[in-house]
Amino acid sequence: MIRYIKIFIVLAAGLLWGCSSGHKESAKDKNPEAVRIDLKEIKERGNLHVVTAYNSVDYFIYKGRPMGYQFEMLQALSDYLGLKLDISVSNDVKKNFDDLLSGKVDLIAMNLTVTRNRSKKVAFSVPQFYTRQVLVQRKKDKKKKTKKTGANFNPLIRNQLDLAGKSIYVQENSAYAERLRALSNEIGDSINVIEIPDYEVEQLIGLVSSGEIQYTVCDENLARVDKNYYDNIDVETPVSFPQKIAWAMRPTSQSLIDVVNKWLKSFKKTARFKRIYQKYYLNSRSIHIVNEGFHSFKGGQFSAYDNVIKKESTKYGLDWRLVASLIYQESRFMPDVESWAGAVGLMQLMPETAETFSVSEDKIKSPTENIKGGLKFLKWLDDNLKVDVPDPDERIKFVLASYNVGLGHVQDAMRLAKKYGKDPTKWSDVGYYLLNKSKPKFFNDPVVKYGYCRGEEPYQYVKEILERYEHYKNVVKTN
Repeated sequence: MIRYIKIFIVLAAGLLWGCSSGHKESAKDKNPEAVRIDLKEIKERGNLHVVTAYNSVDYFIYKGRPMGYQFEMLQALSDYLGLKLDISVSNDVKKNFDDLLSGKVDLIAMNLTVTRNRSKKVAFSVPQFYTRQVLVQRKKDKKKKTKKTGANFNPLIRNQLDLAGKSIYVQENSAYAERLRALSNEIGDSINVIEIPDYEVEQLIGLVSSGEIQYTVCDENLARVDKNYYDNIDVETPVSFPQKIAWAMRPTSQSLIDVVNKWLKSFKKTARFKRIYQKYYLNSRSIHIVNEGFHSFKGGQFSAYDNVIKKESTKYGLDWRLVASLIYQESRFMPDVESWAGAVGLMQLMPETAETFSVSEDKIKSPTENIKGGLKFLKWLDDNLKVDVPDPDERIKFVLASYNVGLGHVQDAMRLAKKYGKDPTKWSDVGYYLLNKSKPKFFNDPVVKYGYCRGEEPYQYVKEILERYEHYKNVVKTN
């Protein structure tokens, strides 16, 4: 009998060892819904597809330039990986997880709280930082009364037990909702958790500030930033212990996970990371940026000339956001700027070009007249290229390059592309020859009529305008 008992113990130990140590759960076992797209495939296509949140900290446009904590972190990561950064924007947490697992995006760059439930579906990076969740409530205002909720006359909650019976509004599918349900169980009483699908965290904080709702929950580091914008909110009551904040990736993208984690561990030790974090989370001056009109999240403007750009762009069937990106490239929205070559105003019109398109010398610095003249020039270029480049999405790249360097040099590059067996209607082919038109082999070619051109400038000009245009489309969805 003793012999059989020993055998049973050995067999049981073996089974336990096999279960705990011998079999490592594969990524596919962890989440069979996740597609297999890893770093190799991502590098082959050359783009890192990322989704982030649109708010006043993570990603926004300020005076025409994309900014934000997540944006700068992602720029640093994409530079390290040698990949083009392709950013999309969505505040819908569930959709972002679905898009990640289906392969539409490779990485979710948001302030995601690492939870056990979420970890069953996705792989988290090493933490970027730690924070806790806090209750956002409105301070008592003795001067005003809020008819909708009476929020001004509710005492501030300092004990989590006092949340019993309260209604708290949070972003749908957020970790805040998950935490509040757990807290409801912990205090042994009900908390009415209302999940809002179409509001981002900062929008809910704004509703608390205005008195439209009484409570929301937010990560403490973001809450303290927003306290600078809304001086009537209180964020001193924690509702969680410190939690990990991280990026999310597919569990099937192990090579990407390994590289991102290795990079993050190293990057977090750098002065650059400290500057980025301080810039967006600890810098009290950020209030002045957000409160200025030219902050896309709060002010809703790229520049003081948005209305003129919209009005004049509509006349020519152009997306005003594209025109705004061009104007930023030309002048940074400064109407009085003049280049060393004599180009003037928002759209940097040369005097002879301005005269051709009915902008008189005394009005060339007028924002409205300068924009009108610049758009007429763009339309003229478009008309001249329409036959040779019939696809409008391709043609706009030729138009932008021509605006910068002149139609003749672009047509030279088109002729070179045709001569060397490439497609003269595709910018990817023509851009190569424009980029290299500073080389004797090309600018001395018999098909070239306009000679030498320092092609790197117009090539980068097109690239930067179109990249900025994508950012503008991310934050402004309609005309």
